[in-house]
Amino acid sequence: MLGKKKILFLTGSINQTIQMHSISKFLPQFDCYFSQFFSENIFISKAIEWGILDTTIMGNPLRKRAEEYIHKHHLPNDYQAKLNTYELVVFCSDMLFPKKFLNTKTIWVQEGMIDPYTMLSAFIQKTGIPRYWSFGTSLNGTSNLCDVYCAASEGYKKYFISKGADENKITVTGIPNYDHLIQHVQNDFEHHGYVMVATTDMRETYRYENRPKFLKKCVEIAAGRKLLFKLHPNEKKDRAIREIKENCPEDTLIYTEGPTNEMIANCEELITQYSTVVYTGIALGKKVHSYFDLDDLLEKMPIQNGGESAQRIAKICEMYLEFTGSKEAFLNLLPSNIQKETYV
Repeated sequence: MLGKKKILFLTGSINQTIQMHSISKFLPQFDCYFSQFFSENIFISKAIEWGILDTTIMGNPLRKRAEEYIHKHHLPNDYQAKLNTYELVVFCSDMLFPKKFLNTKTIWVQEGMIDPYTMLSAFIQKTGIPRYWSFGTSLNGTSNLCDVYCAASEGYKKYFISKGADENKITVTGIPNYDHLIQHVQNDFEHHGYVMVATTDMRETYRYENRPKFLKKCVEIAAGRKLLFKLHPNEKKDRAIREIKENCPEDTLIYTEGPTNEMIANCEELITQYSTVVYTGIALGKKVHSYFDLDDLLEKMPIQNGGESAQRIAKICEMYLEFTGSKEAFLNLLPSNIQKETYV
């Protein structure tokens, strides 16, 4: 008797791991395994080992947090896919594509916001040098190396196409972590009525930021109201906390952990930089600030489908695993894109 078909979910951050886990719950008929994102390149592997890439999704700190989650939820771990051969691999990033999966069925799932497309991004695409040299996610979802791409919204689908993605490969499914944000309104987070700031790990990913200038702008926007900071999990926390204490009022609240979406639900106003959580603020009707253009954010807003994205993505995984035709023929069977909703 043949065993179950096997799926490998490649993850990075804890949020990506949670998202992949939510998809796997709808695939009990298959053996689902998890692995931190990895590279087959010996130089990159050594850089991971030496801690040079600790601020990336392949780095040891994020791997440790993700694997703690995997262990807690008793999920099979197959780091670097050494234990099994897989019939399907589900990616959270196509910035790197291990060669061992070139002949495997693959699906890419958008996890969150895509970083701004820069002159460096354009240069990398034009010259063909590795996409990870963009030092961010600006080229995530544009490689065309995966067979199917699951996008957060019609707006993001249009964006990926404009950056070279194959339109026929993209289907709009929504994304599990951001498809039912209204659920966070009812919560027991202890604070209310503050101006919330969600920071971004720009400096940790080798991008320029004048953090003191940003903090002073936050104080200006708050205009006497209490500030609450939720630090990006990838930040150097000691440095970030010190800077906040030096530039913000004494009663400012600082969190390095905690329920981000519930914090947003209880705030009066939300200040972000390049954080995906700005979409939570938009969905919940908050006044938001972002380094992105607000109209652009509204166009790309992940669809709100009552939390059905994980099941929809799982259905595509199931369909693709059971499909016996060519990869190109399967694209004709992709579900129709979901009409995007309007946000105020």
